Amino acid sequence: MTTRVIKNIRELTTNDPSLGVGVTGRLHDAALVLDDERVLWVGPNAAAPAADQMIDAQDSAVIPGFVDSHTHLVFAGERCEEFEARMNGTPYHGGGISSTVAATRAASSDELRGATEKRLGELRAGGVTTVEIKSGYALTLDGESRLLDLANEFSDEVTFLGAHVVPPEYLNDREAYVDLVRGPMLDVCAPKSKWADVFCDRGAFDVDESRAILSAAKSAGLQLRVHGNQLGATGGVALAVELDAASVDHCTYLSDDDIERLCASKTVATLLPGADFSIRAHYSSARRLRDRGAVVALATDCNPGTSYVTSMGFVLAIAVRDMRMDFDDALWSATRGGAAALRRDDVGHLGIGARADVVILDAPRAAHLAYRPGASIVRRVIGAA
Repeated sequence: MTTRVIKNIRELTTNDPSLGVGVTGRLHDAALVLDDERVLWVGPNAAAPAADQMIDAQDSAVIPGFVDSHTHLVFAGERCEEFEARMNGTPYHGGGISSTVAATRAASSDELRGATEKRLGELRAGGVTTVEIKSGYALTLDGESRLLDLANEFSDEVTFLGAHVVPPEYLNDREAYVDLVRGPMLDVCAPKSKWADVFCDRGAFDVDESRAILSAAKSAGLQLRVHGNQLGATGGVALAVELDAASVDHCTYLSDDDIERLCASKTVATLLPGADFSIRAHYSSARRLRDRGAVVALATDCNPGTSYVTSMGFVLAIAVRDMRMDFDDALWSATRGGAAALRRDDVGHLGIGARADVVILDAPRAAHLAYRPGASIVRRVIGAA
């Protein structure tokens, strides 16, 4: 087992309040010792113990690896024309998903694998070390099974999203598709998944349909996630809390009651600024959620239609500027908040025993991630073996 000491860290964000100042557990003039798997020591630079290797942070900032808890990485095709139409005033209604379904069904597994690897490489280069990946762009039994097989090649956080939208061949028999998803499709896909998700919103599945699918998934041993309240106050948040989902994602439209439900539960509100940006929606209520004590995560929602985003730095910049989050809150939400959305306590922080997922920036402070939107300021990403 090789040990490594990272020295000459100007600003170290640990997200462990016992190690430093505030909720971010921030230290200055710091050092960090890792083995191949875990964080072994954190403290002042001058007191750093010897290790097998020394990495010089060059007086830069160091943060935990980002935890991207909501992505749709396995897909084929693109929807640039749809984006252009929205920029010219066409509202988003969820219907474009069907075009990605057609392209994904037609693509070979090798084509999908190569495209997923490329997108994941972009996320990694930007500091993402833990990523959730959903299915949802095949919407057939064999197709969803294939997408999950591919997702499992890249992540342990794999989500079955057979209930993304109702596919064209079932538009005149929604009930039959719901029965397929919660029956034969779930039987095949559950062993390949950790999570189940449903798009509970206008143009997708209503609360009763979503409850039926999620309840079946829970009985099959899957943990739950929900796409909710993106296009309106459509009941997704209340359903997620009712079923003890780990996360309800989007949360663009929130009532005071929704926020109270989240604050009284273990369900994380995962905000997706890239989607709000790409569909010209009003931004999710990050400040209201944080001020009232809800746990907030930030994620890219990387997908071809509404958030073709592979930069967590861009997500942070939008969260700070347009969602009016303090930078430290935004950084926590993109790291430890994302971990909470995956019900993980080993990632998203650099406390003793955490996974050795470390990002060294080419900047003196982590806030440069938002201060310099569009710049590539990640110098090095170190991931646990």
